[in-house]
Amino acid sequence: MSEYLVKHYMSEDVPTAESHASVVEAAKEMSKLDKGFLIVLKGGQPAGIVTERDFLKKILVAELDPAKVSIGEIMSSPLITVDPDMDLVEATKVMQAKNIRLVVVAKDGIIYGVLTSAEIARHFVDYLDRESRDIMRWCSLIG
Repeated sequence: MSEYLVKHYMSEDVPTAESHASVVEAAKEMSKLDKGFLIVLKGGQPAGIVTERDFLKKILVAELDPAKVSIGEIMSSPLITVDPDMDLVEATKVMQAKNIRLVVVAKDGIIYGVLTSAEIARHFVDYLDRESRDIMRWCSLIG
């Protein structure tokens, strides 16, 4: 069983906002929380995600008024999720295939956290060190 499970590397801090919130309101909340995303709720249930990238591409580039656009209009949906017990490498493959920098960690409809590429990068050296030690250990057993 892998020691590199998503649940060990995810952040449990999951900021949310209701879908009717304006882009300006959402941007202020993201800035206050120092987060680059919000999980968008509709009636209290997760419906999508909005990120800084959405603000750039869907608001600024399109020259829309952020005070008049709700995050529900620009959110990415459905949420792309991974299981908390998924191997970190497999979760990274999902992120790569979907071209996303963060993925929601959920199981049975319950959100447990988020896994970001920054968090993966932060632990990458530890991963390489441990894998190198494992390879050396296997080589010593064989030789």
